[in-house]
Amino acid sequence: MGPQLVRPPLAAIQQPVRRQLDDVFTELGRIIKSDFHLIDDVNEHLLRIRGKMFRPTLLLLAAHATRGEQSRDVTLAAVIELIHLATLIHDDSVDHSVLRRGQPTVNALFSHQVAVIMGDFLYSRAITELVKLDDLEPLRVISRVTNEMTVGEMREIKAHDVLDFSEEDYDQLIDAKTASLMAGACEVGAIGGKPEHRHALERYGRSLGQAFQIADDLLDYTESETVTGKPAGLDLREHRITLPLISAMRSMDAGERAMVETLMADPTRPPGPARMSLPSSRKASLISCRPPAPARPCATASCTLSSAGANPWPSDRGVHYFTLRCWPWGSSSGGSCRRCSSASCPRGLQRNSSRGRLPRPLARCNWIS
Repeated sequence: MGPQLVRPPLAAIQQPVRRQLDDVFTELGRIIKSDFHLIDDVNEHLLRIRGKMFRPTLLLLAAHATRGEQSRDVTLAAVIELIHLATLIHDDSVDHSVLRRGQPTVNALFSHQVAVIMGDFLYSRAITELVKLDDLEPLRVISRVTNEMTVGEMREIKAHDVLDFSEEDYDQLIDAKTASLMAGACEVGAIGGKPEHRHALERYGRSLGQAFQIADDLLDYTESETVTGKPAGLDLREHRITLPLISAMRSMDAGERAMVETLMADPTRPPGPARMSLPSSRKASLISCRPPAPARPCATASCTLSSAGANPWPSDRGVHYFTLRCWPWGSSSGGSCRRCSSASCPRGLQRNSSRGRLPRPLARCNWIS
């Protein structure tokens, strides 16, 4: 019997590590505790708007699946979350965002100066905890990841011309900005296990991070603030070029393109008209987000880590599969698939990219037309 796809809610995925996740939240409070009142005030605000703890979940599940639970896993998971929080604080300050998870951002509640310094504080505390572990491997992975994320932020700042920003540019951006940390979380969790599992999980986390960012970018155009926790259309208002916009621009007429270019050039213009300028290409931007015919993409692939061969998800640890909805567009006639590396992929889709690939023994791609 072939591998089965499982699409449980996040709470079900987190269930095997729920106790540890509660400990991670406690560990976060310990690590960031300070004797300076302003820092404590910011910390209290950050802990109050606790997120889904998705990245710590990846680390803990990877650890359970590859080598079993270790006492330091909670600290490592807290470090991953601290780096994520620091990045969000810096992002919000750079973008002048006022809401995050439905709550005021640090820069809105305090100041941009406080936000920048607070992000640095969280980074430094994370590194301090890594050094205390006296193990170079997690430190090596995290230092590489933070460098990738910084480059990703610079790529986003430079991405201001929607006409010149390609899907390849977008791939590089989300790979560095979002996917790198998820890849790092999976890899750190697998340190101490078999090397092939560690490498497989790093690639898995990278693919998952890319899919995660694409979905998040779509939600900015399709969902309200009550769902996303941030104002609808914020990406366009903040001059952020994402895959829905890149795809929609292909189908816009001259007037619509001119309107988008004007909105991108004027940050004071309200986002409402921008949302009205996209319906003519809504199908392209929100359903497919893919290159036009004749290069028909393979739409959406459901990828899992297979139970065959070197399976890093033994059932006796309660972790059967992760489910990844990745984005392998390519040409079926040309035999290319930029996100799937499975040799048995239907319709002859084969390897065509060094980014976001799952290793051949663990990858499976189901064609959805």
